[in-house]
Amino acid sequence: MQTSALPDLAHTATKPVHWLATATAMAAVVACAGLLQPGTATATASGKDVASRSGSAPVAAPDAAAADYPLDCGGAKNVVADAAPGDLDGDGRPETVAVVHCDAGMGTPPSGVYVLTHGSGAAPRVVATLVDPASRTTVTDFTVRGGTVSATLLGYSSPDVPRCCPDETEKASWRWKGNAFVRSGQDLARGA
Repeated sequence: MQTSALPDLAHTATKPVHWLATATAMAAVVACAGLLQPGTATATASGKDVASRSGSAPVAAPDAAAADYPLDCGGAKNVVADAAPGDLDGDGRPETVAVVHCDAGMGTPPSGVYVLTHGSGAAPRVVATLVDPASRTTVTDFTVRGGTVSATLLGYSSPDVPRCCPDETEKASWRWKGNAFVRSGQDLARGA
């Protein structure tokens, strides 16, 4: 076998620094590939696409945290427990439905369910009360879908029932008809 007349090439004898440089370069390639991913595909047109076709900018739903609710908490703060947007009246502008209660610190304070729209000022305004906290019910399983507001209402059959343990359950829904929200409901359970 004949030996080469050329000197040894530096890259034929790997050293730890070479492996470190290769690993760093590979990490940079992977990181760049992660940043250059395509956007997620959706089956529906985005608000921007719809707005560009209709010639108007999309309107954001009212911010539930910015509203002033008709809820007397006796000095305590109110808590927005849940909120969901939806075009409830079919005018093309979203409303927000908010489930709100007082920050009682303990126990289960009654809930109010309010419909918000954009006011003439910066803050959203309450345009409808679907559940009044005076009814002493707690709202669970809250959804807004297809113009319908749905919730499960937990309540009490009498003042003798401990406030920790509701003994009545009703599934309720509201839908805009004409110029008001119409409620429909179904009793799921009644205590004795």
